[in-house]
Order: sequence, then C-alpha cells, then structure tokens
Amino acid sequence: MNLDASTANGAPTTEPIEKTKAAFLTDCVRIPLSNLIYLKTLRPRVKDSITFQQVLSSVRDVGLVEPPVVFPHPTNQGHYFVMDGHLRIEALKILGIAEVDCLVATDDDTYTYNKRINRMTVVQAHKMIVKAMEHGVSAERLGKTLHLSPATIRNHFRLLDGVCPEVIEQLQDKPCPAKSFAILRRMKPIRQIEAAELMSGQNNFTTAFANALLYNTPSNMLVTQAPASDTVSVESMAKMEREMAALQVQNKAIEETYGPDVLHLTVLKRFLEKWMDCAPIVRWLAANQPEYFREFQSIVGTMQIDDSRSHGAAAQQSRGKLA
Repeated sequence: MNLDASTANGAPTTEPIEKTKAAFLTDCVRIPLSNLIYLKTLRPRVKDSITFQQVLSSVRDVGLVEPPVVFPHPTNQGHYFVMDGHLRIEALKILGIAEVDCLVATDDDTYTYNKRINRMTVVQAHKMIVKAMEHGVSAERLGKTLHLSPATIRNHFRLLDGVCPEVIEQLQDKPCPAKSFAILRRMKPIRQIEAAELMSGQNNFTTAFANALLYNTPSNMLVTQAPASDTVSVESMAKMEREMAALQVQNKAIEETYGPDVLHLTVLKRFLEKWMDCAPIVRWLAANQPEYFREFQSIVGTMQIDDSRSHGAAAQQSRGKLA
C-alpha cells in the first residue's frame, strides 16, 4: 500500500516525516589532549578551588564519567574546540593521561552547556549517597571520590532523617542547603510544611531565613523545647508572622508587574537617551527645569537592567523593538 498516495475515499495524503538532525555524533571520538583548544580562559587559581579538587578526586578514583563536548576545528583537521568539560580535561592532564574520549557536536552552538543543565540539589546528592552506601560503598571511599570527609558523607546520609515526606517532595528540586534541612528537623511535621511553603513562596532557602522561621515557631510546634534564652515572646512571634505574610503578598504583587515595569523603564531609558544627546534640549532643561534634568540624568546613567531571572523575554523583546 502506498502511503504517499491519496486514498479513494478522500483521506488526506500522508506526508513523509522529516528526520530530526542529531546534535552529536553517535560514537565518541578519542582525541589527544594536545589537540583540544579551549574556547574560554580558565581562572588562574581554578585548580585551587574545591570544585576542581572534587573533579580531580572523582576522575582519579572512578574515572571519567561524562565525556567532554567538543566541536571540530573548521580549518585544522584533527583539532577540536572544547565546548564543555574544561576542568575534566585539566584533571586528566594532571593525572598524566594523554587522550580522552569526547562527544562531538554537529553544530557550533554559541550557548554554554553549563547554563542549560540542572545542577544537582542537596536532596538528589543525598539519594545518590544513600544508594551507594546501601550497595556497600563505604563512607571513606565516597569521601575520597567526592573530596569530602567521611563525617560529611555520613551527615549527608542522615540528611533527611526527621524531615516529613511532603517537605522532601517540595524541596527536592530547590537549591536548599543542607543546614536548612537540619533546622527543619527541629520542627514538627505540620510546621515543617508551613516553613517549606514560606521558603518556596519567598524563593529564599538560606540558612538565615530557616533560622528566622525556627525562632518564629511556637514552642509546642518544636520537636524539643527550646532553651529559655532562645524563646521568643508570643507577641514577637505574632508580629513576625504578620510581617512575613505581608512580605509574601508584596513579593507576589511585584512578580506580577515586574516584567511590564522593566519593559516600560527600558523604553523610557532609550527615549531619554535620545533627548540627552540633543544639546538644545539639554541646555533648555538645565536652565528651565533643573529638577527634571537631574532625574533624567539619573535614569540615563543607570546600568543596563538585568532581567534574566524570570522576565528575560520581555527585556529581549524591548531591545529588539528599539534596535
């Protein structure tokens, strides 16, 4: 049966499906380290950082888990640009390894791979450590591989002890530090859920904010009674609760208007820049409206608005219209 031909009963013609182009070659390519060209310059003291030491320990103890991503040099055959994996390559050089298997990209994408990946959260790292130790890997071996002390590994293993499942589910993909979970454990489950909702609503997962929530927790909502010096009066707790609720409402209102406000301010800034480039207008404003002149100077002199968190598209749209 020919699927490309129309059927007798008037059925629509079936068009052939165009194949999607693969982003990478099917197989890795082994490349000498001397043939790899960096697209960015590493910081002078990057090898002294904790991140690099962890990469070095992992490569030394386990091997290379994720291959670097490269793109072929357009004119120098056999040479490749490194798009991702600079620290892994530096670790291989220190270990005296001359070649590495690389994942070869088919397009020279201009974006940075590290900006398009999801970082491992503390909860995900905890699950990884628990699974490894349940399979017989010792804390000492994990500590050596991850460049952490065995005591730190054991603390990560017990990270979620005493934390209710609802809070774990809510914070599992959030950048919540381990110390914040230790603070949540001091609360009873119902208060843990309230605290997690406040942290998510404020998008604030810091230890300082978790401590503020702890001090705002009534004694009957704590797992253990707080010392007398740490207790807070009922009036202070009620006041703090009202202030946090009001702050959350204000944040929600700002989030709803932030994008349009940035767009309007960007357009206004570009408009005022044209005014301030015109000498007759500047002289007239300085002579007749000095207060407006100072405000216009202040607006034009502000740095470019960074709208990358949640409304980057609005700023990009404004720049495109004004280009």
